[in-house]
Amino acid sequence: MKEDYMIYGDVVVFDTTHRTNKYNLICVPFVGINNHWKNVMFGCAFVTNEKTESFEWLFEVFKKSMEGQSPMTLFTYPDQAIGNAKRKVFPTTMHRLCIWHLYQSGVNEFEKLKANKFFHDAFQKCLTGCRNGDEFEKCWSSMVSIYGLQDNSWFKRLYDLRHKWSTAYNNDIFSAGILSSQRSESTNTTIGFNAKETANLNDLCIIFKNIVERWRSNERNDELQCSREKPTSCLPLTGFLKHASEVYTKTIFKDFEKEFLKSISTSIRFLSEEHDVKLYYVTVADEITSYQVNFNAVDFLVSCSCKRFEECGLLCCHCLRIMHVHSIPQIPECYIKRRWTKFAKQDLWDKSVSGRFEKGKNSATWRQKMVKKYYNLVLKDQENEEARAIIEDGLNAMTSALEALETTWQTRKATDETEISSSSYDMLDPSHSKGRKQRTDHLQKSKKKKTSDASDSNQ
Repeated sequence: MKEDYMIYGDVVVFDTTHRTNKYNLICVPFVGINNHWKNVMFGCAFVTNEKTESFEWLFEVFKKSMEGQSPMTLFTYPDQAIGNAKRKVFPTTMHRLCIWHLYQSGVNEFEKLKANKFFHDAFQKCLTGCRNGDEFEKCWSSMVSIYGLQDNSWFKRLYDLRHKWSTAYNNDIFSAGILSSQRSESTNTTIGFNAKETANLNDLCIIFKNIVERWRSNERNDELQCSREKPTSCLPLTGFLKHASEVYTKTIFKDFEKEFLKSISTSIRFLSEEHDVKLYYVTVADEITSYQVNFNAVDFLVSCSCKRFEECGLLCCHCLRIMHVHSIPQIPECYIKRRWTKFAKQDLWDKSVSGRFEKGKNSATWRQKMVKKYYNLVLKDQENEEARAIIEDGLNAMTSALEALETTWQTRKATDETEISSSSYDMLDPSHSKGRKQRTDHLQKSKKKKTSDASDSNQ
């Protein structure tokens, strides 16, 4: 979990909406998202209350266990105590409120609006559909006016917290594309579904362990598929798509492919150029909204007003269209976020391998390499009697040399074990052993004296 956090801990989802039935404890998992867009578990705790002090303690323990590394973005349930604890323990972390919870609470706030599709759409527009603050203010004012929510205390408080949940105000902060804590919500649902009302803490720990094992098994399968299978596309895998298929996982590649296909249907309009920076307006077909794209033709740097790369770490269709127009053959290195690639855990793998094998060699890879060499040699010279004799003589000589080397290793190992064993026998008792013997003798004399006195008294 610690290794996963070092790679995917830039975004953490922290949910407190699940309680165990027997002890009424609050289950709070720390969940992230890996390079296959799947849940990954960083840790889990059970707390007895939702006070600021409890969350401060929990965040401190979690931060300490992760070597003091703070997440870039923290998604939580709307709760004042969590917010207070976050400000103290993670002062540099961007606090985002769970849009999923806000949406459910907003829809359920009024029974009459529950079945109103137009209210659903208007509220969703305020949550995730506004590009900037001005657009959000217009949509929010229109919604509260149409549905008479001006005096509602819940919506007033929600408006005061708009910078923590509306994408119009924080789409330039990396959040891995997560707009809610649905991932943590699914985690809690899984735990709650398997836990019976009579489940004790040991049962919950076993359930938690099984969930983590299942997630890791899914991750291993995803890694295996990425290593064995090449992504498929409805378009020829050339240029951008080919490069994306080589670096991204299959899941992330599909997301990239959608943006690439969308870029084909965009129209562009050149506006101006200043200091090698060209300014374009890019519009997706059937959409009214245009996005401003800046392109540096010298350094191949691109930025878009939609802020998709800043928010989720993947280029948007607007940027892809401009880069395609300028015949850039592949994705620039600065726009490939390592956490989304097939090689996200490469450093950990290399470290693990180097710890097990000298000079960082993987024994399985070396074995396959040597087998291939010998097999090719045998195939090449199997028809030549003289060559076969040389191979057989060489194999016999090599076998004798290895057997002699193995005998040397065994002798050395036996000698080392004998030295260790003999040294253990030479170990002396601590200096206070004499005092302990004196105390033992004293106790024995005392017992004898008591026995003797008892005998005299009986007589």
